[in-house]
Amino acid sequence: MDFDYTVITGKDFASAFVSVQEEISKAGMRVLHVHDVQATLAEKGINRDSYKIVEFCNAKYASEFLRTDPKIGLCMPCKINVYVHEGKVWIVGMRPIVLPQFFPHVDLGNMPQEVDAIVRSIIDKAK
Repeated sequence: MDFDYTVITGKDFASAFVSVQEEISKAGMRVLHVHDVQATLAEKGINRDSYKIVEFCNAKYASEFLRTDPKIGLCMPCKINVYVHEGKVWIVGMRPIVLPQFFPHVDLGNMPQEVDAIVRSIIDKAK
């Protein structure tokens, strides 16, 4: 089982980043924060290609995951990274279907599969 879902897009970085945010909203999720890794590293004198981490969540799923085990918060919120690497624009998300591997003692039901399908759909539509 893959830890991540990764696509390369033909869009430029800015367009891909905007598309990810739009698709998150359309999927009934909320963008909580965007980390501009390139800008943060530049403040320390380190240059790198464009790289943003988009953190997002859905309150219903978040509440249910935390109810089953508060430690699942270590894997929250969901994240999709948009970045430039070797001249290509990548869109990458962590797959929630890996959660049972980290929390085998907890019955998560179908939630990991449901959220995984949403994450993959966001990435596919943003591509």
